[in-house]
Amino acid sequence: MIRALLIAGLALGTIAACDTNDGPMEEAGEDIDNTIEEAGDEIEENTDN
Repeated sequence: MIRALLIAGLALGTIAACDTNDGPMEEAGEDIDNTIEEAGDEIEENTDN
């Protein structure tokens, strides 16, 4: 589940990265994507015991 969310977030981020004229909403979306990705990474690291 988390892996699927990360893949979806990365795909969305890749598409969004094509536009160099980011507005404030786009930047906010990117911040949310990065936060979700970092949280997923932390969860994955903590569950790989």
